Amino acid sequence: MSPRQLNSNGHGSITSPLPENGFVESVPMFRSEKAVLDLLQQSPHGTDDHLVEFSEALKTVVKALRRAAEGKASSLAEAEEWKRKYELERERNIFLERKELSPKGHDCDRQSERTADLNHGLEATHQANEQKLNCCGKNGICTHEVLRDGDTDSDTESVNKRMLRKASFKLSWNCKGANQYKHDIVSFARGDIMTAERSSKQISLKWETSPRTVLVLTKPNSNSVRILSSDMIRWLKEQKKLDIFVEPRVRSELLAESSFFEFVQTWEDDKEVLLLHTEVDLVVTLGGDGTVLWAASLFKGPVPPLVPFSLGSLGFMTPFYSEHYKESLDSILTGPISITLRHRLQCSIIREAAGDELDAEEPILVLNEVTIDRGISSFLTNLECYCDDNFVTTVQGDGLILSTTSGSTAYSLAAGGSMVHPQVPGILFTPICPHSLSFRPLILPEHVTVRVQIPFSSRSPAWASFDGKDRRKLEPGDALLCSIATWPVPMACQGDSTSDFLRSIHDGLHWNLRKTQSWDGPRDT
Repeated sequence: MSPRQLNSNGHGSITSPLPENGFVESVPMFRSEKAVLDLLQQSPHGTDDHLVEFSEALKTVVKALRRAAEGKASSLAEAEEWKRKYELERERNIFLERKELSPKGHDCDRQSERTADLNHGLEATHQANEQKLNCCGKNGICTHEVLRDGDTDSDTESVNKRMLRKASFKLSWNCKGANQYKHDIVSFARGDIMTAERSSKQISLKWETSPRTVLVLTKPNSNSVRILSSDMIRWLKEQKKLDIFVEPRVRSELLAESSFFEFVQTWEDDKEVLLLHTEVDLVVTLGGDGTVLWAASLFKGPVPPLVPFSLGSLGFMTPFYSEHYKESLDSILTGPISITLRHRLQCSIIREAAGDELDAEEPILVLNEVTIDRGISSFLTNLECYCDDNFVTTVQGDGLILSTTSGSTAYSLAAGGSMVHPQVPGILFTPICPHSLSFRPLILPEHVTVRVQIPFSSRSPAWASFDGKDRRKLEPGDALLCSIATWPVPMACQGDSTSDFLRSIHDGLHWNLRKTQSWDGPRDT
C-alpha cells in the first residue's frame, strides 16, 4: 500500500503508453493524494497567468493519480486471488506431508481425523477451482457446480473415514417434463446466437446416505425457543436415533433441566468450530433471520444444508413453521428436498500501512451485507469505489451498502435498493443517504471484485460492519475488497425458491397490499 519513492525534487513520474507518433509523455506525480492537498492549501505568488498554469498542472496531477489508483485496484484484486490460491496449496502440502509421516493402518485420534478432513476439503476446493467450464454432469449441472459432501476420489483412506461418519448427498436440477436435463443456454445454430431457457429452475438435494448428526442452533433469551428446542432434541434422539450438537450455552441449559440430555455434544474452542462441517450433516435453526446469520457465520468454508424454523419477527429466510417441526424434519431427513443456494460475500481489509498488497487481514464472510458508514462522525463519508480495475464513483453521503441478493430485503431495502430473488447471483451497490439527486443503486455481476478506498482527502475515518456486527475502523488510505465467496449457504425450502421468496415479501412486508378497486364504478364503453 506504500506509494512509490520520489526523486530528489519531490516528484515521481508515470510513463503513459506509447502514442502513435512514438513519443513518450512523462507526467509528474506527487507522492500521494495527501501531498496534492497540502499543495492546494499553499497560495502561489505571481500573476494570473501563473495561477492558470498552476491550476492546469494540478489537473494533470489528479488525472495521473486516478490512473495510478485504477491500476492499483486491479493489482490488489489479483494479489488477493493469488494469496487465496497460495493458502490452499500450502494446506494441501501440509496434508500430504502428514499423510507420508503417518504409518498405514494406524488409528488416529478424533482431532487428527478432523484436521485431515479439513485439509482434504481444502485440496478438493483447489482442484474444483481449476476445472474447465466445458465439463457437464449428467444431471444438467457442471461438475464444478455440484456440491458433494466428500471428494470424488473414494479410494483414499481419509475419504472412506469421512463417508463412514458423515452423510453424503448430491444436487440436481429438479423439473417436470421429459427433457429435464437440458443444460444448453446459448446456441449458435447457423451462425445465429439464441438463448434458450433452462428447463429446470429448482435445485434438488437427495441424500445418498442417511443423515446421522444434526446441529441445533437457537435464539438466546427466549423461553418458547428453549421449550421447543428441548422437545425437538428429545424427539430427534428417541425417534430418529440421531447424534445432536448444540452450542455450549444450550447444553448447559439442557443439563440444568434434566440429566437425560447427557448425550448432547458441543465444542470447546474455536478450532473445533472450524472443523464442525466435517461432523454435521444438517443444521436446524430455531429463531429468526438473525439466528440464520449466526449459523452461517459459524462455517468459514463448506456449510451443511440448513433448515430454518420461524420463531422471530419477519423471517425472510425462515420458511418452516415450528408447530409442524416433526412433519417438516421427517420430510427433510427422507428427501429429496428443494434448496436455495444463498451466496455470501468475502470481505478483506487492506491497511494503508501494510508492507505489501498481500498483507491483508483475515477474510470475513457475510450472508446479508457489509456496510461502510460514517459512524459517530458528523462529516460525510468520502468513499472511492472501483469495480475490478474500473472506477465506479465517489460516494459522498452517510455510507455504502454492499449486499448479497439474500440481503436485498434487509438494510439495502431500507436504503432504497431493489428486492432481488435470492437465486439471482450478484452484488447490490446501494448508497446510504447520498448527497446527490442522481445517485441510484446498482446491481453488479457476481464475478466482479468491488474495492472501496478511503481517500486521504476524507475528513474522518469510516466504519465497516459485517452482517451488523464486528465493526472495523477504516482510516484514510485503507481499502475494503469484496467479492462473491466460494461457499454458499444451502437452505431448505418449504415449497421452492420462488414461492418461499414471494411469500416472505407478502407476509413480512405486506408488499403491494391495498384495497381492491370497486367493481361498480364507471366503465369504458
